[in-house]
Amino acid sequence: MPYKIKIKNRIEKIEILNQNDTLYQVNIGDKTYLFDVVKVENGVYSVLYNGKSTNMEMIEADKPNKYIVNTRNNDYQIEIIDVKSHYREISDGALNKDDTIILSPMPGKIVKIPVKQGDKVEKGETLIVVSAMKMESEYKSPANGIVSKIFVKEGVNINGNQPLIEIELINQN
Repeated sequence: MPYKIKIKNRIEKIEILNQNDTLYQVNIGDKTYLFDVVKVENGVYSVLYNGKSTNMEMIEADKPNKYIVNTRNNDYQIEIIDVKSHYREISDGALNKDDTIILSPMPGKIVKIPVKQGDKVEKGETLIVVSAMKMESEYKSPANGIVSKIFVKEGVNINGNQPLIEIELINQN
């Protein structure tokens, strides 16, 4: 299952393709890497890549899914953006300024689309209702805006990470 990792302002999609004992084949963005990872102790890992060894310490930060990763030369603050966190953000209507496309966090079925392309919507207004894992979830508008595109129709099955609706945000100064 792919994850998104946020380091500073950069977000990368990460997916473990294969694991054999301590060897991990990992996609990061659009590149594939082979890492040899050994857990030294709780929260401390030795990572071998291209013949170079790096020790990394992962410390939980003040919020869930946030960590401080220490290496010999650098400290990194990272956030693991998992499906549940991403789902909660979207269903609460929280999208980044640049993130105007609402994605499905998991496979499901479109139950209802109470808006049409061109509709003006208010922050918190329901845009689409999806049924997944025997539950219906409402996806709400992250801000005042206009529905610029609807990518799906009622009654269709959808995949995880599939675009559902695009909102053109209205700048409120």
